[in-house]
Amino acid sequence: MSGSIFAGGIEAHAESLRSALARAYVENPDLNQSRASVRAQDEEAPKALAGKRPKASIQATAGWQVGAIKIPAGRSANGQRQFVDDAFSSFPRGATLAVSQTLFDGGRTESAFRQAESSVFAARSTLRLTEQAVLQNGAAAYMNVLRDTAIMRLRRNNISVLEQQLKVTADRFSVGAVTQTDVAQAQASLAQARSQLYAAQAQLKTSIAGYRQIIGNEPRRLEPSPSVEPLLPKSLNQAITVALAEHPGVTAALHQVDAAEQAVKAAESVLSPTLSVGAQLTNERDAVLGVPGTRQFAAAVVGQLNVPLYQGGGEYASIRQAKERLGQARLNADLQRDSVRASVVSSYGLLETAKASLTSWRAAEKAAETALIGVRDEAKVGRRTTLDVLNAQQALLNTRVAIVVAQRDLVVASYAVLGSIGRLSADTLNLDVAIYDPSAHYDQVKVKWFGVETLGGP
Repeated sequence: MSGSIFAGGIEAHAESLRSALARAYVENPDLNQSRASVRAQDEEAPKALAGKRPKASIQATAGWQVGAIKIPAGRSANGQRQFVDDAFSSFPRGATLAVSQTLFDGGRTESAFRQAESSVFAARSTLRLTEQAVLQNGAAAYMNVLRDTAIMRLRRNNISVLEQQLKVTADRFSVGAVTQTDVAQAQASLAQARSQLYAAQAQLKTSIAGYRQIIGNEPRRLEPSPSVEPLLPKSLNQAITVALAEHPGVTAALHQVDAAEQAVKAAESVLSPTLSVGAQLTNERDAVLGVPGTRQFAAAVVGQLNVPLYQGGGEYASIRQAKERLGQARLNADLQRDSVRASVVSSYGLLETAKASLTSWRAAEKAAETALIGVRDEAKVGRRTTLDVLNAQQALLNTRVAIVVAQRDLVVASYAVLGSIGRLSADTLNLDVAIYDPSAHYDQVKVKWFGVETLGGP
C-alpha cells in the first residue's frame, strides 16, 4: 500500500506483510496441527493394504504337569484283575508357527485402499483450506495493526492541533474577540479527542493480540503492503470458473464423493466369497498324553474357501447405509460449489466497494482540507465561529480515518478474493519459505511394512 497515511514514520528494516505471512506459514499452530492430521490420515492407506499382506504369528506354550496311569495287566490266578500303576511328572512345551495369506477377498482390500487414498486427498484439500484461512487472517491481522497505528497517530496529532486551537481561542477570549462559549467548545473538543485517543490505543492493543496469535510474534515496524489484485483473474466470470475447479472446498467434497463410492464397493464385497491359504508348523515335547520324553512334529498347508450365504442381514444394512452416505456426499459437493460461487461474487463486490470507497474518501480529504483552510481564514476576520473551525477540523480528521480504513479494507479484500478462488497459498504469494509437501509423507508410509517411528514434521 502506498497511501501517505500509512507510509509515515516507518523505520528502516521494517517487516513486510510477506515476511509476516511466511512466519505464520511455518509457525502457526493451527496450520501445523492440520498438517499432523493429514499425516495421521495417510496411515489409513497402509492399514487398508494390510488386508492382502501375509500374516504370521508364533505361539509358544510351556508348563508343568503331574499325572498317574493305571493300565490293566490281565487277571491273577484267582481271577482278580491286575493293573500296572505309574505316576509321572512332565514339563510339556511347544511352539507353533502359523502363516496365512489372503488370495481373494472380493475386492475388499482394493476398494478400502482407494477409499483411504481418496480420504487422504480430501484431507490435503482441507489442509489447503486451513492454509488459506491462516494466510487470509494473517493479512487481516497485519493490516489491522497498520490501520490502528495510523488511526492512533491521527488521533494524537489531532490532540496537538486542538491544544493549539484552545490556546488561540483562549488568547482571543482574553482580548474580547470571542466569548466564553467558544473557549468551552474548544475544551470540549479537546476532551473528546483525548477520549478517542484512549479508544484507539485500546483497539490497537486488541489488534496486536490478534497479530501475535496468528503470526507468532509481536508486530514491530510494519511497512505498508500493496493489494494482491495483480494475482486475480481479469473478470468475475473467470474467477468463478477458476474457483469451481480449484477451490479446496470443492476438491475436498469431490474426493469425499470418490471415497464414498469406494465405501459402497467395500461394503458390497462382504457378499463375495473369500479364498485364503495358511501354513502351520508345530513342534511339541512331553505333550502327548503328558508322557515324558514324547515328541511331536506336524506341518500342514490348508486352503480355505468361505462363501457367505446369510449373516443376519447386517451386511445388507451396511450396503444401504454406504449408498445413502454416497448420496449425501454428492449433495455436499453441490452445496460446496454453490457456496464457493457465492463467496467469489461477495468477495469481488467487497473489493470493488473498497476501491470505490478509497477513491471517494481521497477526494473528500482534498475538499475537507480546502474547507478547513477557508474556515480558519474566515474565523480570523470574524465571519466564522470557533465551532465552525472545530467542526471543519473534525470533518478532516474523520475523512483521514476513513481513508486509513479503506486502505486496510482494500488490501484485506484482495486477499479474500484470492482465497475465494482457491489460490491463496504460500506458493502463489511467493513467500520465502520451504513449501510443505504432504505427498512426501504419504509416499513414505504407503509402502511401509514395518516400523513404529513417525516420519512427520511441521
